[in-house]
Amino acid sequence: MGQLDRITGPGDLRDLTDEQLDELATEIRDFLVRKVSRTGGHLGPNLGVVELTLALHRVFDSPTDRIVFDTGHQAYVHKIVTGRAAGFDQLRQEGGISGYPSRAESDHDQVENSHASTSLSYADGLAKAYAIRGEKRHVVAVIGDGALTGGMAWEALNNIAACDRRLVVVVNDNGRSYTPTVGGLANHLTTLRTNPRYEVLLDMVKRRLNGVRGVGPAVYDALHAMKKGMKDALAPQGLFEDLGLKYVGPIDGHDRAEVERALAQAKRFDGPVIVHVITRKGFGYDHAERNVEDQFHQSGPFNVETGEENPKGAIWTDAFSDELVKVGAERQDVVAITAAMLYPTGLHLFAAAYPERTFDVGIAEQHAVTSAAGLAMGGMHPVVAVYSTFLNRAFDQVLMDVALHRCGVTFVLDRAGVTGDDGASHNGMWDMSILQVVPGLRLAAPRDSARVRELLREAVAVPDAPTVLRLPKGPPPGDIEAVDRVGGCDVLVRKGAKDVLIVGVGSMAATSVEVADRLAAQGIGVTVVDPRWVKPVDPALVGLAREHRLVVNVEDSGIIGGCGAVLLQTLTEQRVGTPVRLHGIPQEFLDHAKRGVILERIGLTPQTLARSIVEDVTALDAGARLLHAEVPRS
Repeated sequence: MGQLDRITGPGDLRDLTDEQLDELATEIRDFLVRKVSRTGGHLGPNLGVVELTLALHRVFDSPTDRIVFDTGHQAYVHKIVTGRAAGFDQLRQEGGISGYPSRAESDHDQVENSHASTSLSYADGLAKAYAIRGEKRHVVAVIGDGALTGGMAWEALNNIAACDRRLVVVVNDNGRSYTPTVGGLANHLTTLRTNPRYEVLLDMVKRRLNGVRGVGPAVYDALHAMKKGMKDALAPQGLFEDLGLKYVGPIDGHDRAEVERALAQAKRFDGPVIVHVITRKGFGYDHAERNVEDQFHQSGPFNVETGEENPKGAIWTDAFSDELVKVGAERQDVVAITAAMLYPTGLHLFAAAYPERTFDVGIAEQHAVTSAAGLAMGGMHPVVAVYSTFLNRAFDQVLMDVALHRCGVTFVLDRAGVTGDDGASHNGMWDMSILQVVPGLRLAAPRDSARVRELLREAVAVPDAPTVLRLPKGPPPGDIEAVDRVGGCDVLVRKGAKDVLIVGVGSMAATSVEVADRLAAQGIGVTVVDPRWVKPVDPALVGLAREHRLVVNVEDSGIIGGCGAVLLQTLTEQRVGTPVRLHGIPQEFLDHAKRGVILERIGLTPQTLARSIVEDVTALDAGARLLHAEVPRS
């Protein structure tokens, strides 16, 4: 039996010897590589925090002491040592364990929001609550250097520094978020990381003084008062200490015993403490350490021996990535901005071609958007590429900094709609609802790769208003050519009488075409249109609605306040009496599962949609027959 088999909870760690703990660390890394290779997941971040997590659970008493992981993608080791190793066969699968902390899974998980830069604010609030309640509990926030590029983290630090509560901030410094961390903070941490000479110097002084008769510890203690000055000269950690925070480090994050000593020291200090830990993302798995792009930050299933991911094929992002490079060659005013997601959003090709026109601002979506407004004011046309779910964090900037000033900025929202595996916080189901309220903003939802290219060019051609292009996760369908164009809407299907008008938004256009085939097979006339630009509502769509007996809107977005809701409101204002049925994502937090599984669960599949529409048409027919029967004969 290995050491891992003996771990049922954090308390078991405290009974292990140093040698057994080293064996356990090796077993955990082997376990993670094997399990994640089958399901996919965040491998690199977790390989980097094995020793750190073991030390945390040996020094602090979870769940009495609360450990809050920023973002949470580095919590796999935490899950293992809190008794959830058996669940890793179903990691990120329907009914299995989440890829992030989950309060439903364990009392050891406090926070499951997997957006970055939030842990310090959670921790600040928890520490305040325990102080008010008179509870002697420690709060530990584990935050990476990447997440520290987010402004919210510094707002929290500013408040934490002014308190005297038991709060330990562990800065897990691996020099990366998805890719290498950028900015002034990254440069400062690099200085700390690469200049640990002050610790060596202090140890040397202590050894020499202790060897001198009549001097020893007393003189060393006196000289120890010089430590801050020595630190400032040799490794300037003043960034934290100037805030009033006690600073410990930098510590080798893969030396478990050293990390334990630092954490124990921080625990004894009744006040906020920064523990600066240096780790290596992907540590212990050669293929992850050598992967220069993201060090297996997040991977799909892969071959353990070669480190090669299983073939994925083309994704929606590829068409955008390729077309933006072409646009950049034609227009010198086009620039690209992202928030620590150069590769995931497809901007790496543009960055390679035009590095002077590419800006990665770190995990700072608010800054990215307002900086884009400034670029637009300066005569450029910025393309801001982020995940859909992360634009939520910069809504005020989109509204007041871009739209209010009528800035020509294009937002490309990757992973829009249902994304699945990463759970509730990563589904891009909010953008089409929250962006509807922004005056002057235009929103496009392409149905295929050809429309990604086409609509991107239309978006960057708008000089005086924000435009948005949303891209789903995964592979796009084959290109779907229109049979007609009415106004700005593409007509994809015309079959039979004008019974049903299906408005297929974005990725749901392909689904709507399949629905049309099922309806036509049952003798129901159907027209399918792709509005292309879903905000504002195309007047041609209003005309088409008048001509049909039933309008059905299908969208991969939240149903409340979404495209269908706005279309219904528009038809009501225009006194169009055609009944409207809305199909979209219910306004709830969706549990993790594959995208296809979730779409089936919420009824966004051809079979379910066709059945619902047939029932609606049948009800219309029954109502018409009843009305006809009630009309008195002359």
